[in-house]
Amino acid sequence: MIEDTIAAIATPIGTGGIGIIRISGTDALNVLKKIFRSREKNFVSHKIYYGFIFDAEKNNLLLDEVLVMIMLAPRTYTREDVVEINCHGGLVCVNKILDLVLKNGARLAEPGEFTKRAYLNGRIDLSQAEAVIDIINAQNNFANDIALKQLKGKLSQEINLCMIKILDVLGQIEAAIDYPEEYEIKTQDIYLDILKVAEQIKKMLDSSDVGEIIKNGINIAIIGKPNVGKSSILNALSKKDSAIVTEIAGTTRDVIHEFINIGGVTAKILDTAGIHKTEDKIENLGIQKAFDCLKMADLILFVFDWSREFDIDDKNLIDMCKKNDKKILFVANKFDLEQKLFLEEKDLNEELIKISAQKNLGIEDLVNKIKSLFLEKNILDKNDEVYICNKRHESALRKAYESLLKTLETIKNKMPCDLISIDLRDAYDFLGEITGESVSDKIIDEIFSKYCVGK
Repeated sequence: MIEDTIAAIATPIGTGGIGIIRISGTDALNVLKKIFRSREKNFVSHKIYYGFIFDAEKNNLLLDEVLVMIMLAPRTYTREDVVEINCHGGLVCVNKILDLVLKNGARLAEPGEFTKRAYLNGRIDLSQAEAVIDIINAQNNFANDIALKQLKGKLSQEINLCMIKILDVLGQIEAAIDYPEEYEIKTQDIYLDILKVAEQIKKMLDSSDVGEIIKNGINIAIIGKPNVGKSSILNALSKKDSAIVTEIAGTTRDVIHEFINIGGVTAKILDTAGIHKTEDKIENLGIQKAFDCLKMADLILFVFDWSREFDIDDKNLIDMCKKNDKKILFVANKFDLEQKLFLEEKDLNEELIKISAQKNLGIEDLVNKIKSLFLEKNILDKNDEVYICNKRHESALRKAYESLLKTLETIKNKMPCDLISIDLRDAYDFLGEITGESVSDKIIDEIFSKYCVGK
């Protein structure tokens, strides 16, 4: 049992109508009683009380008029007694009340400590705790929906089903080892059971690419020679004049970015400097940043000018982009002008997406093509699907999957039962890392250190 009582500001710091100070622990109610005055004398759980906050050490100095919510264990976020003081927002008032709470018996909470206590007290498992920060950081509705499913335990259910099946097989193996005369293990049956678990884990692993895109979005770098209309494309995609557009080559000298929504997923569009040989030091710095964008991009929009002939600079740029092993869409801008662009590679001519950014022609086709590269149709209409969006989960699943494949190979080779159980136990432990059943204190501390104070 955790003995101390913690407190923190649970709302964003700054000007606002309401600020909330959250207190959790065995002494939460006693701390409140030292600073709060209300007509009500006997507090009942899950009710809101009106009153005032006073500082007794300063001649009962009035600090604020507040509403206080009382929530007694175990029906609380942390499964401890929880008090939430709703005061006026702003820097001064909220911090004064927090200081008063800390002077009267609570200590300042560490980042994520409220959620950590919910985990340690058994209200949620580790994957559900991680879903809390994913909800806070969600950049789009899809990411929020996936995190919400995880918070409700959808991922935990899938993992637990796999762990139960592995445990059942381990039980059969242990019985065969301990009582060989009475119990004969059916290797074909346990092989099929393990194979089903491996297939389920593989299905979850296959969702990780899509899950990563939904959670973190897509980085799209617009690459091309100077004055092919890269900045105009950024403006057309973002539907605002984010970048300066002129007829002067080399206008863009730094990376400009905008966030847009593509099929419900966040996309970061990076407009880069035109890549060419130049003696201008500032332009060269911009070109170097363009190269950096190539490395971090999930997709390259390679832009040609429909009204300019294909040349050696275009060819060199194409070769450079292909070496980066990225998805590439070839875009012919200024399609409304007379055609002078004919590419050497016939296939590329057919792949060209023809647009006029300035006249907003073909932009919707470009967006639909980007969407088709990264997202399945109706991706989140599949309500029963589990999407892996967390690198820690993906790593644990991959290790579990590899251990199960080793187990299957051991069975195929007709190895002894005790050897079968070695990799099977490893698989069980790797899955337990996701739910928190078999995870180190160091990993737990690292996970919760990413949270904000007050959550």
